[in-house]
Amino acid sequence: MADQHAQSGEDSRQTQLPAIRWEEPPEGPVLVLLDQTRLPAEEVELVCTDAPALVEAIRSLAVRGAPLLGIAGAYGVALAAARGFDVDDAAAALAGARPTAVNLSVGVRRAQTAYKAECARSGEGERAAAAALAAARQLHQEDAEASARMAERGLALLDELLPGGGHRILTHCNTGALVSGGEGTAFAVALAAQRAGRLRRLWVDETRPLLQGARLTAYEAARSGMAYTLLTDNAAGSLFAAGEVDAVLIGADRIAADGSVANKVGSYPLAVLARYHHVPFIVVAPVTTVDPDTPDGASIEVEQRPGHEVTEIVAPQVPVVGVEAGGGVPVAPLGTQAYNPAFDVTPPELVTAIVTEEGTVSPVTAEALAQLCARSRPVTAS
Repeated sequence: MADQHAQSGEDSRQTQLPAIRWEEPPEGPVLVLLDQTRLPAEEVELVCTDAPALVEAIRSLAVRGAPLLGIAGAYGVALAAARGFDVDDAAAALAGARPTAVNLSVGVRRAQTAYKAECARSGEGERAAAAALAAARQLHQEDAEASARMAERGLALLDELLPGGGHRILTHCNTGALVSGGEGTAFAVALAAQRAGRLRRLWVDETRPLLQGARLTAYEAARSGMAYTLLTDNAAGSLFAAGEVDAVLIGADRIAADGSVANKVGSYPLAVLARYHHVPFIVVAPVTTVDPDTPDGASIEVEQRPGHEVTEIVAPQVPVVGVEAGGGVPVAPLGTQAYNPAFDVTPPELVTAIVTEEGTVSPVTAEALAQLCARSRPVTAS
């Protein structure tokens, strides 16, 4: 099996290119993104000079992950304002770039609100653009702080549920520094467990779309010196049956008011497996991922990805005779239809706990989530 052993004695806080950063070269401000579609083979950065470029980066998954999408959306509004584009048009395009991740629209709205407030106050476009940028930077910083608090709370919950350490954690998709202003959500908890000497093994699902677990979580785990093993998604059941999983840790792209959790497709089957095998199923996400305006799981719009992500294998770094550079190698007959949802929805009764920076909800109920959001509102307000 694909197995990576922990690197003893090494500092797990390894440096890497930041997932997102704002720069101001002489020719004008830009938003620089680590292109996550090129990992792990290459660390390549994308430079966005306007909102349409950022929208394309979001849709192509060059930048992704719920918390980071919120940060990117806020910076995108600031970029449009600083370069003199129509802010409302840019905000609408950014907010609609991916429908399931609620953090994206939250981040866009936060910077847009700051921009409009300063416009109303001073009537000066330059000051309004600065206000939007300040809002984006503040969101970026808040997310880093939230990541640290989620890691602390998540590790405390693991130690409560699984006393004695030696945790064998299964995670799905990618929830580390590549999706966050800090060290991530669910992955940050696993990282905290490793630093505390209480992580025995991180099981890493491949994860559709675009094998984000294999390419991104394994990349982050390797850089952090974690003991990790990569597996195909449909091999998870055999791990549960063998008693090799102590807990499941995932992130979330939207949490409905009733506690239903939309996360990368394949999360729901893991929740069912976890329940059957009496394994804790824990969701780690910032409070901004809780959407009180979405009443239940059935109300969550699930993004449908292009079929070619299933019917073709894309290997841009590997030249293939007869295949256009950057194109896909067919693995299904021409004309095959593909069902390719990016997310599925896990009902609250299958979720052991939701860990946020402001508190942990367990059992997961609409009332408990509402109370958590009400307590955190003064902290998260722009």
